[in-house]
Amino acid sequence: MTIFLRFHDLTKSYYEGNVKRLVLQNAHAEFQPGEMTAILGKSGSGKSTLLNLISGIDAPDSGQIWVDGRNLASLPERERTLFRRARIGFIFQFFNLIPTLTVGENVSLPLELNRVPRPQAQKKAKDFLDSVGLADRWTTFPEKLSGGEQQRVALARALVHDPLLILADEPTGNLDEETGAQVMSLLAKLTREQDRTLLMVTHSAEAASYADRVLRLSHGQLVAER
Repeated sequence: MTIFLRFHDLTKSYYEGNVKRLVLQNAHAEFQPGEMTAILGKSGSGKSTLLNLISGIDAPDSGQIWVDGRNLASLPERERTLFRRARIGFIFQFFNLIPTLTVGENVSLPLELNRVPRPQAQKKAKDFLDSVGLADRWTTFPEKLSGGEQQRVALARALVHDPLLILADEPTGNLDEETGAQVMSLLAKLTREQDRTLLMVTHSAEAASYADRVLRLSHGQLVAER
């Protein structure tokens, strides 16, 4: 079976003052196309660090990260940035919408960064806002939205440029239980409809229940939960 994302011998450490802290140690895992995977772990276990390495935002101390046949760990920073912009969608705990842009402008932004002409970018952004039930909020600024609405805008922004891989960092962490369940149901629906590979880190067993597979990050290693 085809492996879309894999990493092996992945090691990453940081210094806290003069103390070296090992976050990942020879970690390895493989992910298939269209698979939705949740990674559980305590706060500080290295979940966000792992996403930063997979996306190419940060570089590992050692190891390889292969996404769609390319070893991101070996690419220069500029090439990693271009690959991330074109091929990866992000969903964050705190939404990370740009407050000075309208909802429509926020969702259009990934397309415009990838040089899609504005008329086409806006049409596609409107379609994705419609898919998350917010077509009528095109000219609204993020501060006028509820937390759940902001995260739905963030879902549209993450998916609008047809990424190969979606990375979600605690997507329900800033939402109440009911709103979190609504967002997770929508996220699962959209990613499966578009056959996208999704990797989500979370401390929430409820959010993880939507995944096809669950791993746990502990002591720098990934182990299967189910």
